[in-house]
Amino acid sequence: MSNASYNKMWGEAQEALTCLLEGESEKALEPPQDEVVIFQMLATFYIKYVQIFRNLENVYDQIVHPQKRILIRQVLDAVMGRVLELKNEMVELEFSEFHYFDDILQDLKLSPEELDIPIPKYFLKEKMEVLREREKILAQILANAGLEALHLKLPLKIMPLEEAVKLIQISERARQGRLRAIFMRQIYHQDIRAKQARLHGEKVPDPGSAATRIQKFWRSFHQYKKTEKEKEEEMIFLGMNPSPHIQSFNNTLLNAQKVNFLRYEVQEKHEEEYKEALVTIKTNLKMLEGPDIRDSLQDQIRHWFIECRNMTGTFPDYPKEEEGGSAIIFSERTPQQVIQDIIAKEEEESLKKAKKKEAKEDKEKKEKKKKKEKTEKKEKKEKKTEEDERWKMAPSLFIPAIEDGNKKYKGVWRDIDESWNFFQDYDPEMIKEEKRKELELEIRIQVDELMRQELKNLKLAVDREKEAPRKAKKKKGKKKGRKGKKGKKEKDLTPDRTLDSLYKELVEEGLLIRPLKVQLSEYIGEFCYLGTTLRHIAIEPMPSLSDVRQLITLYGILPLGSQTVHEKAPLVKTLLLVGPSGVGKKMLVHAICTETGANLFNLSSTNIAGKYPGKTGLQMMVHMVMKVARLLQPSVIWIGDTEKTFYKKVPKIEKEMEPRRLKKQLPKIIKLMKPEDRILIVGTTKCPFDADIKPLCKVYQKIIMIPRPDYASRFVLWKEAIQQAGGKITKSLNISCLSKVTDGFTQGQIVQVVKSILTERRVWQQKQKALTAVEFITNLARMDPVYKEEEESFKTWYSKTPLGKKRAMALSGADEKDKGKGKGKGKGKEKKGKKTGKEKK
Repeated sequence: MSNASYNKMWGEAQEALTCLLEGESEKALEPPQDEVVIFQMLATFYIKYVQIFRNLENVYDQIVHPQKRILIRQVLDAVMGRVLELKNEMVELEFSEFHYFDDILQDLKLSPEELDIPIPKYFLKEKMEVLREREKILAQILANAGLEALHLKLPLKIMPLEEAVKLIQISERARQGRLRAIFMRQIYHQDIRAKQARLHGEKVPDPGSAATRIQKFWRSFHQYKKTEKEKEEEMIFLGMNPSPHIQSFNNTLLNAQKVNFLRYEVQEKHEEEYKEALVTIKTNLKMLEGPDIRDSLQDQIRHWFIECRNMTGTFPDYPKEEEGGSAIIFSERTPQQVIQDIIAKEEEESLKKAKKKEAKEDKEKKEKKKKKEKTEKKEKKEKKTEEDERWKMAPSLFIPAIEDGNKKYKGVWRDIDESWNFFQDYDPEMIKEEKRKELELEIRIQVDELMRQELKNLKLAVDREKEAPRKAKKKKGKKKGRKGKKGKKEKDLTPDRTLDSLYKELVEEGLLIRPLKVQLSEYIGEFCYLGTTLRHIAIEPMPSLSDVRQLITLYGILPLGSQTVHEKAPLVKTLLLVGPSGVGKKMLVHAICTETGANLFNLSSTNIAGKYPGKTGLQMMVHMVMKVARLLQPSVIWIGDTEKTFYKKVPKIEKEMEPRRLKKQLPKIIKLMKPEDRILIVGTTKCPFDADIKPLCKVYQKIIMIPRPDYASRFVLWKEAIQQAGGKITKSLNISCLSKVTDGFTQGQIVQVVKSILTERRVWQQKQKALTAVEFITNLARMDPVYKEEEESFKTWYSKTPLGKKRAMALSGADEKDKGKGKGKGKGKEKKGKKTGKEKK
């Protein structure tokens, strides 16, 4: 795509934003009260914002103009934050983390793939050098400590020469034996054919019959190939099989990626030139226009002195630096307007004196009115309670930023003529306008100091007014009382130690670990297509893996990636991933770190066992982790098997490990975390039933339940896993059958089976022997699936959480309303029946 096409995309995104903002303002004036209508409204806004977010992210990633990128970044962060705000509104409305938009997607004519929230590429692109340096330091520390071997594959064993010769001999004898067996089989079959020919008597074949027989076989073979080709074309037309042009499509994708990388290089070049221009243009302006600006400011202020003297008889007081100096006086006003304001202030002071007399008379009248007001207040309170019950959308912290970005786009970039700027370099005139304002502020401060002194001299010379030293106004002493509880500042237990030494110690102790390079897109899962229909029948559907992926992006990746979003969006400090073993909880933790470039701290009970013993040791460990996490943010603190930290009863085997060491420390850590700290605590558990639910839910703000994969997710997963392992999907391999048979098996089990079957040797043998479903099923038979009873136990546990309870209460309340309506209708019919009976009598 060219620069013009990206500019067009940006323009379309801004137009869509203006329409959305108008729609939101209209709905805010008259918000709906029906829950279904409210949810549909929020969902449509959410989906539209996600689409705009995707377009803006693409534009920001590829556009080359440095000044445009600054504005796009502002709007992109604001849209990102607005998406999080709308998500929070939907959660508070439905009391559920998972929402289903299949009916709304049908109305908007969108595909489910468009609901996937994109991860901005600038999260990693802007700090790639820092991440590389950190990776080198981490590798060096691990190598020096001798821990690097743990992260690498085991080395190959060195075999002695004698053993190697024996192994070669064995394999060679086996090969010769196989060839001899094949040769003997061929001789045996030839003997049998010869014997049969002697018994039946040999017949001389007729050339005509031989030709017809050959024709018969050839025609059948030709027709078979023809029908096979037609069937393949039909399947491609229906979209059931991939097109053969995919290879050429892949080549175009590769070319597009090359163009993208070239654009990144141009972006860096233009950014450097823009930064240099900011300095050079400012220095040139200072040299050329600085003296003129100083003279014009001095003349303006002197004119103000003289006019005030002529109008009021005295020189005015010069504004202080704290108030803004002369900038307040002449902010978008002429000297004549300033003088008129001074006269108006004097008139106001005279009026105030007259009003004081009237105030005494009004006091008596007010006392009489108080009695009436009390009665009115009661009525108002009743009305307020009714108004409070009505639903209103929470005020947004991101809409003002979106509106500001929209105004700037309309005022500067929408109608700008860029015919001269083919290469999309910086615009020097815009830089001059910005730097001229900065320069004027700097010069104004210097001029204010000079003009204050000049005003003093004028007052002494003309008015002979010696300024008496003003008595400093005594600040009204506040009544001493109980001070409000302020947030306690964390004491620095390591003031003398450097960041490098703390980082090294945490790596050596195994508390700071290297995250695996896993993209969130590798967490494969399909969209739930029957969510709304199931909810209409009062059946709560299990969340799909696509929904889980979206929540991880919303609660984990977007706030950690952007500082502005983390500070203003609904704050999520802690996250708990619940699900049976093998559903990908650890993978999601590593994916959060990979997508945001975050550090990963492992505070699992098994990892911290025996490290930093005692209370002081534990405090030191927590302090060191939090200090390094703040200084090198974004950071993720992972607590694996977090149910052990909140055990109801510690098993005898685990008592020595002290798994509940962090139970009291975690709430303190969370209190000390501020919106500026891009730190996320993520817990994972496969046995939440063993934990005490109250303290667990107090610590973990958001709980995401990860289910076993459904049929659609298993189908996609089998296909992807086999292809990634080097397998080829042919007609002999029935993936639909595999995904149907593997109901209950987790993603981890499926990937494990694929890896065990598709060895290097089996991948080579695919040309002779194609893959079949039976090969995978034999290995799966040895594994235990997740049964429905276990899944139901997870559901019942989730219903005991705060959000689960609210959801259950909301559903029961809705059912009671429906029953009440039904009873009301029934009573009405009975009364009508009684009346008709009387009338008959």
